[in-house]
Amino acid sequence: MSAVLQYEHVTKRYRGLRRTSVLALDDFSLSIERGEIFGFLGPNGAGKTTAIHLAVGFMRATRGSGAMLGRPFGHAPTRRRVGFLAENVALYHRPAAKLLRFYGALNGLRDPQLARAVRDVLETLELNDVADRNIGKFSRGMLQRVGLAQALVNDPDLLILDEPTSALDPLGRVAVRELLLRARHAGKTVFLSSHLLSEVELICDRVGILHRGRLERLGRTSDLLESSEQCEVVAGGVPPTAFPQAVSEDGLVRFAVGCTAQRATIERVWSLGGEIVRVNPVKRSLEDIFVELTSGPSAIGTRLSGEAANDQRPTTNDEPGAPDD
Repeated sequence: MSAVLQYEHVTKRYRGLRRTSVLALDDFSLSIERGEIFGFLGPNGAGKTTAIHLAVGFMRATRGSGAMLGRPFGHAPTRRRVGFLAENVALYHRPAAKLLRFYGALNGLRDPQLARAVRDVLETLELNDVADRNIGKFSRGMLQRVGLAQALVNDPDLLILDEPTSALDPLGRVAVRELLLRARHAGKTVFLSSHLLSEVELICDRVGILHRGRLERLGRTSDLLESSEQCEVVAGGVPPTAFPQAVSEDGLVRFAVGCTAQRATIERVWSLGGEIVRVNPVKRSLEDIFVELTSGPSAIGTRLSGEAANDQRPTTNDEPGAPDD
């Protein structure tokens, strides 16, 4: 099965001042498969927004190539099959229902399908009561809902969402989470960029962590959250003082050891007359992994002097300005 979203050795460099340049993406490759929710993570300036803007055709790569739904990045007709929500929602100041009709029409919808689609997304995002109000008077959270509605109105095959829950309250976040899970169940693909790591951890099938324009970690969420270095041992019939930092709970002792010491630890429990209840890999959080991979000096990109830039391979399609994510 061909990938829904494919980056192949993509490099993106922005022109800076005085013959400098900013490297936003550095030989970046990634494949997103149909029917998955993919979490795209990284600190500010890592290159996430640049990667998204390349996919939807807002800019061109300096080197490398990519495809979205089987077509090269920037193929305009393909965008009708994509729902896109930018990090900073900016919409025309119109009544919500009319605004959604406008965006639906831009994606080729016509009545009665258009009217039905608008009605459905207004209900899904709980906007029926404000459908006739001008969005210029909406709160930030309500604007976020409208932004999500416009991304969904064309029933897209691929959803590209940049911080979709950033302005929502906890109930709104739960509603969006359920919405995305339903989209996956319906065979849609979701490419989700977010700083809310707990939300990503709950719903994403796979996760990629971008840092300084390079993909530092990629894998299934469940696999990434299991530590390969430590395991948790739960034992009964042994005193808590027998093992460092052990915690006693309901007559059982719980403690962590290095995986290389697992066998020796089990044998020691037995020698003390105890029994092993279970041994499991220590569960980590995405926050732990994120901090581990991205801690250290922050960088928007690799800034090259004019002399160093001349040492690079020839580049094309450089654009002024620096990435803003």
